[in-house]
Amino acid sequence: MSALNRRSFLAGAAAAGVALASPRIAQAGTGLAGRRTTVPLTCEDHRVIVVGSGFGGGVAALRLAEAGVPVVVLERGMRWPTGPDAATFPRATAPDKRILWYRSSPQLFGEPVALEPYTGLLEAVPGDNMTALCAAGVGGGSLVYQGMTLQPAEAVFNTHLPEALDWATMDRVHYPRVAQMLRLAVAPDELIDSPNYQAAKVFAQNVQRAGLPVSKIPMPIDWNFALDELRGRMKPSYTNGDGALGVNNGGKHSVDVTYIAAAEATGRVTVETLHQVTDVERAPDGRWTVYVDRIDTSGNVLETKILTTNALVMAAGSLGTTKLLVRAGASGRIPDLPDGLGTGWGTNADRIYVWTSLEEEFGAPQGGPVVYGSLNWDDPATAVTVIQASMPPLSFDARSTMLVGYGVSDGRGSFVYDSATDDAVLRWPQEGDAVIQNGRIDPMVRKIAGPGSLLTDTNALFPSTWHPLGGASMGSVCDLEGRVLGQRGLYVLDGALMPGNTAACNPSMTIAAVAERALDHLVARDVGTVI
Repeated sequence: MSALNRRSFLAGAAAAGVALASPRIAQAGTGLAGRRTTVPLTCEDHRVIVVGSGFGGGVAALRLAEAGVPVVVLERGMRWPTGPDAATFPRATAPDKRILWYRSSPQLFGEPVALEPYTGLLEAVPGDNMTALCAAGVGGGSLVYQGMTLQPAEAVFNTHLPEALDWATMDRVHYPRVAQMLRLAVAPDELIDSPNYQAAKVFAQNVQRAGLPVSKIPMPIDWNFALDELRGRMKPSYTNGDGALGVNNGGKHSVDVTYIAAAEATGRVTVETLHQVTDVERAPDGRWTVYVDRIDTSGNVLETKILTTNALVMAAGSLGTTKLLVRAGASGRIPDLPDGLGTGWGTNADRIYVWTSLEEEFGAPQGGPVVYGSLNWDDPATAVTVIQASMPPLSFDARSTMLVGYGVSDGRGSFVYDSATDDAVLRWPQEGDAVIQNGRIDPMVRKIAGPGSLLTDTNALFPSTWHPLGGASMGSVCDLEGRVLGQRGLYVLDGALMPGNTAACNPSMTIAAVAERALDHLVARDVGTVI
């Protein structure tokens, strides 16, 4: 049964009320191995459905629950519980099926990947001239992000984000609220003084020598876990750079153990894992219909669900949210979506370098995730952040470490519906972020590295971003609270809402703070009326 015919079958079943009379009916489908299978169809009704459990979805679930609203969160991935000496996450130096989402591109970081299908942590989504790396799992991108949690400076914020967001209020209320939820802390000197953090110290010294600002980076980490590793109380996870794909020992305050855990503790939030949303639709009565495949860890469909709701919060990330909405608009499942949908997409000007030097002593192993950064924000029009990140633990001293830069850019792409594949495809201009990257980030990184160093620009080898932003941006598609213009009860509260960059900061803190601000307004104005 084709995807289009399958959706027609499901819609017809729902319209006929078949599953409402009997909660489950058999439906034919095809598994990954090509075997004909029979899966049940279930219909449910919920007051609020949130698609995605990252920063935006976590904030929405918690704050609505605190306002007395029952919420169902649909997460396509799994839970990844951690604890001292756990082996939950894959090691970067020994990747296995846990690294990759089963529908991901077979090309990851420019290299072919042949792994057993699995509902892993990362999906590589290729587009024209750009591959976006998107997370899966309860907690979203917070599971695998390094954890830099930066608040933009006022001038940069107001230059690149709508001033109507009101930086002063966000600075006083919403950014601090996120910082409190994530329990931000900078690395203690006792840790930095250890041999494992030699690379961080070299970076800080080189930044100062280059005449650039250097500061410790706030991180959502209990650094006592890293100190305990040095004391031999746990196997290394932080202190050897082995946390690039998730920190096994715990102590990382990711969304699953902060916002989502607090939301579930209210008793009003249900998180449904391995629930992959395939389509969203506006019903004739104005409510929302969500089509879902419940899958196993190999991606086989175990059950199909048709869910209806008054309020649908899209928080599946920039790629997930935008693709679903663009397809819904192109197929007529959601008529009259704003014309700007699918446009305004950006990469946050991501750039990742391998810094190799025979003169510098970076040390091995290298502790992480991130200790120091250089925040070059004096000129809001060309603001840039550069940080140092550890190398994964190798069996030899590679005399290398990692440098990561991101900034502000006018480069924008868009999503175009392809009827042949029934998908929204990313179109990214070949020059993309070249102006900020080549004219600002690259010279700054080379200045920090100094003469005699070799810098390998991984983005030149494999154009990619870990920070996809936009596609359903505030202003052109949504209002500042994430309400999709002209679509009562439809909200966007994730990276898709951002206007292509987040003011020279990695996006997590601003996505969460914008969502916190939005929920203050939605609880006050929409709960009891729309929600």
